[in-house]
Formats: sequence, structure tokens, C-alpha cells
Amino acid sequence: MAEEKTTATAVMSEDEALHYVHENRRYVGKKETLAYILNDFSNSFNIGKYQNRFIWDVVKIDFNIMGVANLFTGAWDVVNDTFIGLMVDRTRTRWGKFKPYLMFFKIPLTIIGALYWFMPYFFPATAADYMPKIIFYIVFGVVTETAGTFSEVAKAGFMSTITPHPVDRTRLITAAHFWSGWFGEKLPEFFMGVFMDLINNNKVKWKLRDLFVGMGLFTSFISAAASFWFFLTSRERVMQSIERPDLKQGFKAIFNNYPIMLITLSDFLGGFKVSQSRSDYYIDVLGSATLQTVVGIPAGPVSTISYALIAPARRIFSTKTIWILEDMYTDMCWLSVFGIGLINNNFTKKSVMIPTFMMEEFMEMWVYGLRKVIPSELYNEAMDYCEWKNGYRMEAMTGVAKGLVGKIQGVVMNSVKNFIMSGIGYVQGQKIGTQTLRTKRWLFAMGTGVPVITGALGIVPKFIYPLTGPRRDKMYAELLERRRAVARQVSDADVEELERIAQAELRGEFLSGHSLDG
Repeated sequence: MAEEKTTATAVMSEDEALHYVHENRRYVGKKETLAYILNDFSNSFNIGKYQNRFIWDVVKIDFNIMGVANLFTGAWDVVNDTFIGLMVDRTRTRWGKFKPYLMFFKIPLTIIGALYWFMPYFFPATAADYMPKIIFYIVFGVVTETAGTFSEVAKAGFMSTITPHPVDRTRLITAAHFWSGWFGEKLPEFFMGVFMDLINNNKVKWKLRDLFVGMGLFTSFISAAASFWFFLTSRERVMQSIERPDLKQGFKAIFNNYPIMLITLSDFLGGFKVSQSRSDYYIDVLGSATLQTVVGIPAGPVSTISYALIAPARRIFSTKTIWILEDMYTDMCWLSVFGIGLINNNFTKKSVMIPTFMMEEFMEMWVYGLRKVIPSELYNEAMDYCEWKNGYRMEAMTGVAKGLVGKIQGVVMNSVKNFIMSGIGYVQGQKIGTQTLRTKRWLFAMGTGVPVITGALGIVPKFIYPLTGPRRDKMYAELLERRRAVARQVSDADVEELERIAQAELRGEFLSGHSLDG
């Protein structure tokens, strides 16, 4: 490996390397860029913000039972991840390493996922501890987690191989987050909030059950169609090693990837935050889901403008510095809201909290673009670091290892949150605005200050993140030369192989089991 690095450095001077790494080079065309944007749109075109309300008020599963059920399904997810990750990393096909999984699982998963929204019809007017409903919930979770892991692992790897150039990749990530908002990715959440308010205030005679089923199915199929077109249109441009890595190499790629270890550690320490969706605070304390949209209106233009700040910020600060400053800035915004809300029980007063949330949203959205782009770019850089360090890529195994830490922690913390909801006296299915003052105070706290305080240690590993400045530039310059060398080898091999096939066909030979994919 050392010889490879020496050769690469000799081929390209330091000035040439710096020019390559920072030039505005594009590998992805307009059609594929549009597909990339639509895929990002599909990730947010859903009603996930109100999923808690669906389980609490419509399906009605007891908090304590749900906590235990989440532990079970989460444990199964942890067990199967390693095997799935290795299987994906060892895949080599003419369509690529990740694309077969994405194409094969998308349609079946969408159809199976539709069953989730039909639970109120399968188990109408049943108690929160009704056993057949609990069993269905657990089995459904196990099946979707297993199939979903293939798709999630493959998608994470696929996104890091669409383009080999860091500037092109940052352009794609920025364009996706910027334009997906204009395509209406948040419209389902907005209309869902409006409809829920109309139902809860008896302005329309609809049922919450029918609203969730209709909106859930509609958003699921639209999202699936957008992402499927992306998988169909896009392709992998970062070449994989010809030899399939084994389990030992997989673990080596995880433990010597210092950047991914620090990103994972940051996520782990930050993952101890105890939080609850702020939409629950708006519904149960302020009495309206639509208010969450209203307070964000002044900040809407700012979130769009914030993407224009990414390029200037990256010229002035390193990626690591931006990562740190954005975290600190956002935390201070929410701690300010937390402090104001606790004074004289202000958290129950619309006249105080609506202006306060408006100001917080306006201030916070100035770093919205940075928050969306920088973490994605850091993760992709860590995948490239694996290739630079080891000579092969292990996107799936690395993603699984990172995900395992988060999943184990998430399983525990999700169960803890369910137990906390029971402990603070939250009553499921109760009319909005009628929870006790103590319960309301906890809903406010877990949506503002408590997550910041309990997840504060997540910032510590960011200070020692190593892949920045000249070292990052050197990595990409050497990767360029190495990939060029591999491409030349593959091209030469293809020519020789095609000539051999042609000669064999002229001789009338039948090449049993032959594949150009190796």
C-alpha cells in the first residue's frame, strides 16, 4: 500500500493535486441530478412527524408494552446486520454492488409497508394491551427491519459511489436539500397538521383513522416512485476492488477508519439525549398541530438562503470547524427557548411561546444548509478514507458497524422514552389540551432543553476529527491516481477478454458459465 501511495504522489505534483481536489468537476449529468433531488424529496415526503399520534391515539398500543416490543425487534435488527453488511460488500454484478438490492427490495417493501397503516382496520376498537395486535406489531417490525436493512445498507453505500469527486458530491447534496423543499417535501406534514386540527376541534366529521390511512398510503407510494426512478437512473462511478473482501478485512476496515470511529462516537454520545417530538408539545400543550407550521413561516426564506452560505463558509472554515460551530449555535438557540418557557409556566402561553419559537426558528435556520450538507459529506469522506487506507471499499460493513452502535442505543433509548411517557402520566387517546400541567411541562422540556443537555457530550469527538486541510487534499489526489490505474487495468483486461471470447466463438466453443463481471 505504501508503494501505491508513493507512485500516486510522484505522478501528480502538490499543486496539481490541490487544483484537482478543489476544481468544479462534474461527473453526474442533469437527468441523474434531477433523480438525485427527487430521491432526497422522497426521504421527507411522509407523515412521520405524526407517527407517534397514530400509535398512541389510533392504533393504541400501551407505552410499557411498546417499550418491550421495541427492545425485541431492535435486538433482532442488531443480530442480522453484520451478515447482511458482509453479503452486500461481497456483491459484484454488472449492475454494480448496491443497485440490485435497491431495485429488488423497493417495490415489495412499499407493498408490505402499506399494511402498517391498515392496523386500525385489522384491530378496530381494541384495548391497548390486546395480544393479537401486539403480536402483529412485533412480527411486522421484524419482517420490515430485516428486509429494510438490505435496502438501507445498500442505499448508504450507493450514495457514496455516485461520483468520485468531493466537489461534485457536495454540489449534489446541496442541490438535493435545496430543491427538494421547492418540490413540496413538507406538504404532507402541513396538510396532516391542518386536518388533525379540524378533526380534533370537530370542524369536520372525518376519523383520524381514515386520515392516517389515506395520507400514509399516498405519501408511501409517491416516495417509492421517486426513489425507484433514482435507483433506475443512477449508477455507481467509484470502482470496487475486483477481489471480494472477507469478514476479517471488513472488521479491519472498520477499526482502522479513524474518521468514521469519531463520527460514530459523536453520534453515540449525542444519542443519549432524551427527547420527544415537538409536534406533541404543539398538539397537547398549545392545542394545535398547525402552529408548528405557523412559527416556521418567517424562517422559511432564511432556510433557503442558508444554502448560499455553504461555499463562503467552506472557504473560511474547515469542514470540522463548521461541524462544531453549527452544533454549538443550534444548542444555544434551543436552550434559550427552554429557559424562557420555564419562567412563570410560559410554556403554556401562546402569546409568549409563538413569538419565542418564531425567533428561534429564524435564528436557527441560518445554519440549516450547513446542518444538512456537512454531516453527509463527512460520512462520504470517511468511506473514501477506507479506500485510501486499505485499497478496497467496505461501505456496507462500515455503515452496519456505525448503524449497530446507533441501533443498540436507539433500541434502549426508544424504550426509555416510552417508559418516560408512561411515567410522566401521559394518557393515550385523551382530548387535546387536557393532560396535566406536570405532563405538559415534561412534553415541553423533552422538545427543547432536555435533548440539548442529555446529548451535550456528542460535540467532544468533533474537536479531534483528523481528516481536514492538506491531509484531506492529499487523500483525494492519491485516490484519483489509484482509480485511474485500476480503470486502465480493467480496460486492458476487458480488451483481452473480448478478443478471447471472439476467438472462442469463431472456433464454435461454448463458454460455460462465462461472465464479464468476473
